[in-house]
Amino acid sequence: MHQASLPQFQDRVVLVTGGTQGVGRGIAEAFAEAGARVVVCGRNAPAEPLPARIEFIACDVREAEAVRALVAAVIERHGRLDVLVNNAGGAPPAEAATASPRFHDSIIRLNLLAPLNLAQAANAQMQRQAEGGVILFIGSVSALRPSPGTAAYGAAKAGVLSLVASLAVEWAPKVRVVAVSPGLVRTEKSHLHYGDERGLAAVGATVPAGRLAEPRDVAEACLFMASARASYVNGTHLLVHGGGEKPAFLEAAAS
Repeated sequence: MHQASLPQFQDRVVLVTGGTQGVGRGIAEAFAEAGARVVVCGRNAPAEPLPARIEFIACDVREAEAVRALVAAVIERHGRLDVLVNNAGGAPPAEAATASPRFHDSIIRLNLLAPLNLAQAANAQMQRQAEGGVILFIGSVSALRPSPGTAAYGAAKAGVLSLVASLAVEWAPKVRVVAVSPGLVRTEKSHLHYGDERGLAAVGATVPAGRLAEPRDVAEACLFMASARASYVNGTHLLVHGGGEKPAFLEAAAS
């Protein structure tokens, strides 16, 4: 997408959780390019300097008090909050049969409870603003299909989609609540799930688009969903998965 065709966010304030790397960084950079003042958060400061118009605030989003302090800091610095992108999340591979209750609790806490707490804090501010705001959750195709090896993560992301539908009804018309649900995305942590370059290429070949998504693919979907162009889109999610996954029976039938 060319700069001239980007939805514009001049003078808008955008908070992207987990925005220092991977998909989150791609989202933060895209909003900054579109004119927004962007705040990103993470437990640790970014290893590389952030581009202009992006600032960092340390926050562990799993802690409710830290979340409230984060949103308060954004308001103190910028006077408003127009878009929240609930991006922070993820899960290492783990078998559901042997993972500990503490592990499952941590995954649900990070991927479901943390974004709910952030949305609640953001909504309180957005309801006071004449223009309202947009709360955008980053979902996953794991919410819509079996997620072996990341079962708790898939369940949490399914919960996120339910949250989106419910919060959209509760907080309308001032605040829109939507989601973007990526498929397989190539990031600096892709090797944890897909292996080396050969593995990444093989996995990408299973996607109808012929490749894994890049963070920018997800970012551009977020720009649209948060923009005035999507002003009548509420309580739903946009799949960004390159066409999805080919049904297994097709390959089995051909073999």
